[in-house]
Amino acid sequence: MDTTPDPRRWWGLAAIGLAQLMVVLDMTIVNIALPTAQADLGISDADRQWVITAYTLAFGGLLLLGGRLGDVLGRKRTLIIGLSGFAVASALGGLAQNFEILITARALQGVFAALLAPAALSMLNVTFTDARERARALGVYGAIAGGGAAIGLILGGALTQYVDWRWTLMVNVPIAMLAVVGAALFLRDHGTGGVRVRLDVPGALLASGGLLAIVFGLSEAEQDGWTSTIVLGSLAVGVLLMAAFVQVERRTPHALLPLHLLRDRNRVGALTAVGLSQIGMFGVFLFLTYYMQGVQGYSPMATGLAFLPMVVGMMTGAVVLSARLLPRVGPRRLMVPGLLTAAAALTYLTQIEVGSSYWVSVFPGLLFLGLGMGLTFMPSMATATGGVRGTDAGVVSATLNTTQQVGGSIGIALLNTVAATVTSTWIADNGGAAADVSEAAVQGFTTAMWVSVGAVLLAAVVAAILVNARPTDSHRSPTAEELAEAEAAGAPVPGAVVPVAAGAHSTTTTGGGAPAERRP
Repeated sequence: MDTTPDPRRWWGLAAIGLAQLMVVLDMTIVNIALPTAQADLGISDADRQWVITAYTLAFGGLLLLGGRLGDVLGRKRTLIIGLSGFAVASALGGLAQNFEILITARALQGVFAALLAPAALSMLNVTFTDARERARALGVYGAIAGGGAAIGLILGGALTQYVDWRWTLMVNVPIAMLAVVGAALFLRDHGTGGVRVRLDVPGALLASGGLLAIVFGLSEAEQDGWTSTIVLGSLAVGVLLMAAFVQVERRTPHALLPLHLLRDRNRVGALTAVGLSQIGMFGVFLFLTYYMQGVQGYSPMATGLAFLPMVVGMMTGAVVLSARLLPRVGPRRLMVPGLLTAAAALTYLTQIEVGSSYWVSVFPGLLFLGLGMGLTFMPSMATATGGVRGTDAGVVSATLNTTQQVGGSIGIALLNTVAATVTSTWIADNGGAAADVSEAAVQGFTTAMWVSVGAVLLAAVVAAILVNARPTDSHRSPTAEELAEAEAAGAPVPGAVVPVAAGAHSTTTTGGGAPAERRP
C-alpha cells in the first residue's frame, strides 16, 4: 500500500473547492436576478418560484443516489461528469429564450449537482488522511459551503446590475472548466479496498421519490399553504416512501444508505445540527434580501455587498479558528459556542426596523452570524463524514448534503409562510389598504427570524447532548500510516470502519473510546 501523501493534494483541494463553490453559488445567485429574468422572459408571478424550486427539487431529491453512484462509478469520474453536465446545463439556462427552457436547465443543474457535490466532499475525505491536514482542508471546504451562498448574492447582484442576468448562470461555465482541469490533473481516485459496491436500485427509487415528494411539498407550502391538499398529500407520500426506504435498507446487503452509519450518535448529532442551522441561514438570506431591496431601497449590487460581513465571519470561524482548534479540543467545544453565537446574532437581527441603520442594526448581526456558523460547519462536517470505510464515503457525503438541502427547504417554506401570515395579519389590524406596507413586511421578517433563533438554539442543544467525540481520534479518518500498519497486522484502526465478510461483525471506536458493535 502506498502511504505517501499525494504532493498535488492542495491543488486538488482547489478543484474541490471550485466545485463546491459552484453548487452553493447556484442556491442564491439567481435569487437577485429573478425579478429581471421574470420581466425578460415574461414569467408569471405564480411560476417564478420554479426557477428556484426546479434546482432544489432535483438536487435534494437525487443526492443520495448521486452519492452512491460516486461509490459505484468512481468519485473522480463522477465529479468530472457532474462538473461537465453542470456547465452544459448552465449554458442552456443562460441562453434560454422562454420559461420552459430555463426551468429545464435549472432542473438539469440540480441533477448534475447531485452527482458532483457528494463526490467532491468524499474526494476531500479520502485525499486528506492526516488529521491536521484534513482539519485544514475541511476548514476551507466549510467556509466555502457556508459562505458561498452569501458570495452568490454578491456576485448575482454585480452581474445583474452591471452585465446581464443571464451571466448569473453562464458564470458557471468557466468555473466548471477550471474545476474539471484541476480534478483531472491533481485528484486521484482511491479504491474501495477490494470491496465491490453495487447499486441498490429499489432503495434509490424509494429515497429519490420520497425526498422529491418532501421537498416538493415544502416548496409548495409557500404558495398554497400548509393545509392544502397538494402540500399534505406530497408530504404524506414522501414520508411513506421514506418509511418503505428504511425497511428496504434494513434487508438489502448493498444498501444505498447503510443504516449502521446512523447509529453513531456523533454523526447523527452533527447532521441534525447542520440541518437545523440551515433554517437560520436561509432565513437571513431570504428576509434581509427583501428588507434591503424592498424596504431600504438598495440596488442589487449594494444588497449583495451588504452580506460581505457574513462571508468574513464565516472564513474567520472556519479557516482561522475551527481548522486550528478542532484536532485539540474536539467538535462539541466548537459547535456549541458557534451555534450559541449564531443564535445571539439572529436575536440581534430581530430588532431591525423600517428606518434602521445598516451599520448599527445589520452589520454586527451578519458578522457574528458568519463567525458562529463558521465555528459550526467545519467540525460538523468533519464529525458527520469521518471514520467511514471507503465504500461508504460517497453516501455519507451525500447524506450531509441532503441534510443541508432539506434544512434549507424547510427554512424557506416555514419562515416565508410565517412571515406572510404575520404581514397579512398586521395589515388587517392596522388599517387594511391604508396600512404601512414596509412596516408590515418588517413585522413579518422579524417574527419569522425568531423561528430561526429557536431552530439554531435547538441545534446547540442537540450538539451538546449527542456529540461527544474526543479530539484527534473519533472525528477523523485513519491516516495512511495507520491503514498501512493495520493492513500489515490484520487489525482494525481507531476511527475506521473495517470491511468484513457478510454475516460477520465490525467494530469502530466511539467517542468514548469503547468499541461499538456494528453490522456492515
